[in-house]
Amino acid sequence: MPIIEIAIFIKVGQTIGLFPTLALIIGAALLGGVVLRLQGLQVLGQLRNNVSTGKLPGRTIADAMMIGLAALLLILPGFLSDFVALGLLLPPVRGWIYAGLASRFTVVSATSSYRRSDQPDEPHVGGPGVIDLDDDDYRPQ
Repeated sequence: MPIIEIAIFIKVGQTIGLFPTLALIIGAALLGGVVLRLQGLQVLGQLRNNVSTGKLPGRTIADAMMIGLAALLLILPGFLSDFVALGLLLPPVRGWIYAGLASRFTVVSATSSYRRSDQPDEPHVGGPGVIDLDDDDYRPQ
Protein backbone atom coordinates (compact mmCIF):
# COMPACT_ATOMS: atom_id res chain seq x y z
CA MET A 1 0.00 0.00 0.00
CA PRO A 2 2.73 2.56 0.80
CA ILE A 3 4.43 1.89 -2.54
CA ILE A 4 1.15 2.49 -4.39
CA GLU A 5 0.59 5.71 -2.43
CA ILE A 6 4.10 6.95 -3.23
CA ALA A 7 3.66 6.13 -6.92
CA ILE A 8 0.37 8.04 -6.99
CA PHE A 9 2.03 10.98 -5.21
CA ILE A 10 4.78 11.06 -7.84
CA LYS A 11 2.37 10.85 -10.79
CA VAL A 12 0.01 13.50 -9.41
CA GLY A 13 2.97 15.72 -8.45
CA GLN A 14 4.42 15.44 -11.97
CA THR A 15 1.05 16.26 -13.52
CA ILE A 16 -0.14 19.19 -11.41
CA GLY A 17 2.91 20.20 -9.34
CA LEU A 18 4.00 20.00 -5.73
CA PHE A 19 1.81 22.65 -4.08
CA PRO A 20 -1.46 21.64 -5.75
CA THR A 21 -0.72 18.02 -4.77
CA LEU A 22 -0.20 19.03 -1.14
CA ALA A 23 -3.33 21.19 -1.29
CA LEU A 24 -5.35 18.20 -2.53
CA ILE A 25 -4.10 16.00 0.30
CA ILE A 26 -4.82 18.65 2.95
CA GLY A 27 -8.19 19.51 1.37
CA ALA A 28 -9.25 15.86 1.28
CA ALA A 29 -8.32 15.46 4.94
CA LEU A 30 -10.28 18.59 5.92
CA LEU A 31 -13.31 17.62 3.85
CA GLY A 32 -13.17 14.10 5.22
CA GLY A 33 -12.99 15.43 8.77
CA VAL A 34 -16.12 17.53 8.26
CA VAL A 35 -18.04 14.68 6.66
CA LEU A 36 -16.72 12.30 9.32
CA ARG A 37 -18.04 14.51 12.09
CA LEU A 38 -21.47 14.88 10.49
CA GLN A 39 -21.81 11.19 9.69
CA GLY A 40 -20.45 10.13 13.07
CA LEU A 41 -22.97 12.28 14.95
CA GLN A 42 -25.77 10.92 12.78
CA VAL A 43 -24.74 7.31 13.46
CA LEU A 44 -24.51 7.96 17.21
CA GLY A 45 -28.04 9.36 17.14
CA GLN A 46 -29.27 6.29 15.28
CA LEU A 47 -27.51 4.02 17.76
CA ARG A 48 -29.17 5.74 20.72
CA ASN A 49 -32.54 5.53 18.95
CA ASN A 50 -32.12 1.80 18.23
CA VAL A 51 -31.10 1.01 21.79
CA SER A 52 -33.96 3.04 23.28
CA THR A 53 -36.55 1.33 21.06
CA GLY A 54 -35.10 -2.13 21.73
CA LYS A 55 -34.09 -2.90 18.14
CA LEU A 56 -30.87 -4.70 17.30
CA PRO A 57 -28.37 -2.03 16.21
CA GLY A 58 -26.44 -4.28 13.79
CA ARG A 59 -26.56 -1.90 10.84
CA THR A 60 -25.75 1.08 13.03
CA ILE A 61 -22.77 -0.67 14.61
CA ALA A 62 -21.51 -1.64 11.15
CA ASP A 63 -21.85 2.00 10.06
CA ALA A 64 -19.92 3.13 13.12
CA MET A 65 -17.14 0.64 12.39
CA MET A 66 -16.89 1.72 8.76
CA ILE A 67 -16.79 5.39 9.79
CA GLY A 68 -14.03 4.55 12.27
CA LEU A 69 -12.09 2.81 9.51
CA ALA A 70 -12.60 5.86 7.32
CA ALA A 71 -11.18 8.06 10.09
CA LEU A 72 -8.10 5.85 10.30
CA LEU A 73 -7.63 5.97 6.52
CA LEU A 74 -7.99 9.77 6.51
CA ILE A 75 -5.16 10.07 8.99
CA LEU A 76 -2.87 8.19 6.62
CA PRO A 77 -1.52 10.51 3.91
CA GLY A 78 -2.23 9.41 0.38
CA PHE A 79 -4.70 9.63 -2.44
CA LEU A 80 -5.75 5.99 -2.46
CA SER A 81 -6.45 5.84 1.28
CA ASP A 82 -8.34 9.17 1.09
CA PHE A 83 -10.39 7.88 -1.83
CA VAL A 84 -11.34 4.71 0.05
CA ALA A 85 -12.05 6.72 3.23
CA LEU A 86 -14.29 9.20 1.46
CA GLY A 87 -16.12 6.28 -0.13
CA LEU A 88 -16.70 4.72 3.29
CA LEU A 89 -18.15 8.00 4.53
CA LEU A 90 -20.91 7.89 1.91
CA PRO A 91 -24.07 6.14 3.23
CA PRO A 92 -24.87 4.39 -0.10
CA VAL A 93 -21.39 2.83 -0.20
CA ARG A 94 -21.73 1.69 3.42
CA GLY A 95 -25.16 0.24 2.58
CA TRP A 96 -23.70 -1.69 -0.33
CA ILE A 97 -20.88 -3.07 1.84
CA TYR A 98 -23.32 -3.93 4.65
CA ALA A 99 -25.64 -5.74 2.22
CA GLY A 100 -22.71 -7.75 0.91
CA LEU A 101 -21.58 -8.71 4.40
CA ALA A 102 -25.10 -9.33 5.75
CA SER A 103 -25.79 -11.88 3.02
CA ARG A 104 -22.95 -14.01 4.43
CA PHE A 105 -23.98 -13.89 8.09
CA THR A 106 -27.01 -14.88 10.13
CA VAL A 107 -28.01 -12.56 12.94
CA VAL A 108 -29.46 -14.28 15.99
CA SER A 109 -31.10 -12.14 18.62
CA ALA A 110 -30.69 -13.19 22.20
CA THR A 111 -33.55 -12.55 24.54
CA SER A 112 -33.14 -12.29 28.23
CA SER A 113 -35.70 -13.63 30.63
CA TYR A 114 -35.99 -14.05 34.34
CA ARG A 115 -37.87 -16.22 36.76
CA ARG A 116 -39.58 -14.90 39.79
CA SER A 117 -38.45 -16.62 42.93
CA ASP A 118 -41.76 -16.18 44.76
CA GLN A 119 -43.71 -18.65 42.66
CA PRO A 120 -45.25 -21.44 44.77
CA ASP A 121 -43.94 -24.35 42.69
CA GLU A 122 -40.32 -23.16 42.72
CA PRO A 123 -37.99 -23.84 45.65
CA HIS A 124 -36.92 -20.79 47.61
CA VAL A 125 -33.30 -19.99 48.24
CA GLY A 126 -32.62 -20.70 51.87
CA GLY A 127 -35.85 -22.71 52.21
CA PRO A 128 -36.24 -26.37 53.18
CA GLY A 129 -34.18 -28.78 51.13
CA VAL A 130 -31.55 -26.17 50.19
CA ILE A 131 -27.97 -26.72 51.28
CA ASP A 132 -26.02 -23.48 51.63
CA LEU A 133 -22.25 -23.98 51.19
CA ASP A 134 -19.53 -21.52 52.04
CA ASP A 135 -16.47 -21.15 49.81
CA ASP A 136 -14.48 -23.25 52.29
CA ASP A 137 -17.03 -26.08 52.11
CA TYR A 138 -17.08 -26.40 48.31
CA ARG A 139 -14.34 -28.23 46.45
CA PRO A 140 -14.50 -28.82 42.65
CA GLN A 141 -13.82 -32.37 41.51
